[in-house]
Amino acid sequence: MQRVSIKDVAKEAGVSASTVSYVLNNSPTESISAETRKRVMAAVQKLGYVPNLNARSLSSRRSNLIGVLIPQTEPGKEFMFSNPFYGELLSAIEYTARQHGYHLLLSGTQEDQGYANVARNRGVDGIIIVGTYPGESLNELKRMGVPIVLVDSYVTDDAFHTIGIEDKEGARMATRYLIGKGHQSIAFISGSIRENGVNMKRYQGYCDALREAGLTPDEGAIYSGTVDYEYGLTAARQYLDRGRRQTAAFITADVLSMGFVKGLRQQGVCVPEDISIVSFDDVYLANMAYPSLTTVHQDIGEKGRKAVELILEAAQAKEHRHTECILPLRLVERDSVREWRKSDD
Repeated sequence: MQRVSIKDVAKEAGVSASTVSYVLNNSPTESISAETRKRVMAAVQKLGYVPNLNARSLSSRRSNLIGVLIPQTEPGKEFMFSNPFYGELLSAIEYTARQHGYHLLLSGTQEDQGYANVARNRGVDGIIIVGTYPGESLNELKRMGVPIVLVDSYVTDDAFHTIGIEDKEGARMATRYLIGKGHQSIAFISGSIRENGVNMKRYQGYCDALREAGLTPDEGAIYSGTVDYEYGLTAARQYLDRGRRQTAAFITADVLSMGFVKGLRQQGVCVPEDISIVSFDDVYLANMAYPSLTTVHQDIGEKGRKAVELILEAAQAKEHRHTECILPLRLVERDSVREWRKSDD
């Protein structure tokens, strides 16, 4: 079947090909009547015209591609779709980009692989990076001259736009809640705790809440591995091997919590009867888990939507202006916490 051309649309609408182009590109420099726009769009719909994105990118010097880079902080690991957080985030990014005529170039880069090489090879119009740390690779990206949005990163550089949450405050909120329920021995279970990282901020918030309550953080209550279901199972075994000394746990990701609960249940230990849990993220599975997870809610979808919007706004701006967006948090109470009394010891 022969592809419908812009000339075919022009003929159907009774206008010039350039007028069709102005309408389709929403050109602000041309005054097109509402009636003409209506005729052009009716012709587009009738003929089933699909713009040639390759030709459009050549003429506009745009690729209509947004690069999404998710650094793989552990060599050899597969892409992190096993964590529902990334599925929800990427779903929101893709949908918002598609609504604006953009597509995604998705890459899980290794720590030793330059982000700029991945992005430069496809000539993306903007880049979203999720969960990165300070490093030389980011300096390479700055020289590309395209908008860059960092999601969940504590890189302090005004060359990048940032979207995140108050991770320390969210952890403090979760730990305070457990303390308020009578728990004084509280485990901290997370992925790798690295300087300038999300887990470090959450660890600091956990420690702050303990100290505020007159409690001393205990190194024996710290469980650190990878942010996945499998490490949740491992952390459960570690908790049991260390003698089940904590009555509660703050866990930094719902996917970890689900593995932890399953690992305990396999050994006859139940949540919340034997140990209470407050988690973090509030992915859609948190309410479907058994027991349903009390967790710190963040708007994962809004993170994705806002990331794309910042890329598009920055691409149209005449000069770079750093934008920082901090989204709110709230605690969602469900079934994974019970009050702890002295008589329970």
